[in-house]
Amino acid sequence: MDFVEPARSFALELVGGRGHYERVVRAAMEARRSVWIATANLKELMVEDHRAVPGRRRTARTAGRGGASRSVYRSILEVFDDLAGRGVELRILHASPPSRAFRATLARLTKSARLKQALDLRACPRVHFKTVIVDGAFVYVGSANWTGAGLGAKGEGRRNFELGFAGADDGLLDRAQEMFDRIWRGAACRGCKLRELCPAPLDTFLR
Repeated sequence: MDFVEPARSFALELVGGRGHYERVVRAAMEARRSVWIATANLKELMVEDHRAVPGRRRTARTAGRGGASRSVYRSILEVFDDLAGRGVELRILHASPPSRAFRATLARLTKSARLKQALDLRACPRVHFKTVIVDGAFVYVGSANWTGAGLGAKGEGRRNFELGFAGADDGLLDRAQEMFDRIWRGAACRGCKLRELCPAPLDTFLR
């Protein structure tokens, strides 16, 4: 997976800060066929709830303490559960173990078979690239992990400083999907110098 692509012209959007939430997270939430996520760190991600609910506008806000308004949020895993019900394939390739909050929400939701069958998580300790590929037609490549601080879901004073590119360039999509799939299938496990330390090498897991 060592490469340098020849220079060429293509159009991508430069994404920073809250732009990650607006462009990348929303693209994943609106997926129709597939969502592939590669991330070093994997944490619970709370997103604004835009579901149509009888008696509540999509832009409705609920009252918080002291009468202050606050947005309605839910876990991205609940969104993925909805997507699973529509047949969307969900893959997450990560390096470090998911956060406790992520694992707790996942355990609650996978009590039903729908998300359990659709969502597949695989770990490789060498994964450090961050990409989100939606429907094989949208790709994000950048610095942001799949976390609230990384993807701009937290308040301005709690976000990481992140930068990346997003768009629909075929060449970038092909290369990102190729790299993701090669690791996913365990094709990079043979000869890996961390194999003895890996809790579950993907090439043995997939046999």
